[in-house]
Amino acid sequence: MRLVHLSDLHLGPPGALVEGLDPHARLAQALRHIADHHAVADRLVITGDLAHWGDPAAYDALHAALTGFPVPVRLMIGNHDDRATFLNAFPDQPRDRAGFVNHAEDLGGLRLIYCDTVEPRTHAGHFCAQRRDWLADQLAGCDRALVFFHHNPLHLGDPSTDMLSLNDADQAALRTILITHAHKIVHLCFGHVHEPLSGTLAGIAFSGVPSTLHQTLPSLAPSDTSPMAALEPSYRVLLLRGEDVVVHQFPFAFDGHVTQHANNWDAWAKPAD
Repeated sequence: MRLVHLSDLHLGPPGALVEGLDPHARLAQALRHIADHHAVADRLVITGDLAHWGDPAAYDALHAALTGFPVPVRLMIGNHDDRATFLNAFPDQPRDRAGFVNHAEDLGGLRLIYCDTVEPRTHAGHFCAQRRDWLADQLAGCDRALVFFHHNPLHLGDPSTDMLSLNDADQAALRTILITHAHKIVHLCFGHVHEPLSGTLAGIAFSGVPSTLHQTLPSLAPSDTSPMAALEPSYRVLLLRGEDVVVHQFPFAFDGHVTQHANNWDAWAKPAD
């Protein structure tokens, strides 16, 4: 199974720049690259912050950009999104009985679980008891699962980033659920941080994907601001093969020179004096 993980598009109204960049042009680059190199993928999962200010025009533009895309797309929302405006633009979007943009599907013996961690008017993540009960039911009803969040579900050791993670109370309660079902969770994926990340949460492997727009520079020093810059954007591709999960990172906007190196021993020999 091949899954493409894209996140943090931060689309404004068409023509509006965000952090000095054109998010629509960046998204177009990413989608072209995915279509050219991963048209056989099973899913493209976009884990939130679809819009920067929650504008209807941004969601309409996203809808147009994804129409006819060769890979089935699954959408999630992030802290910059407006749930109601998003659902108005994507009326067929699955959601749970409470109206949260929680949904799941079974694919190739694996349950893909997409979690809504958004609370209005805060950049920190929330995953209330109602949402946790939904997730627990989804995990109880499957043999293997891959879980997607927008917010990072654990603290990362970067003080400014940790201010915006899933809040402490919900984080602790979620951890209990994840530990209970750890034997069947093959991987956790999230966006939000705008940074390439990997590690484990209670022994469960996770990966965080950079943004298609601006990136965060990690800092472990105490601060209440996050340094950001126009670093190389990228997306992730997860290859699931039996019990194994391999995560690749694709820098889709790089336009510099690429050298093709042969793999035989002599190709890397030291030049003669």
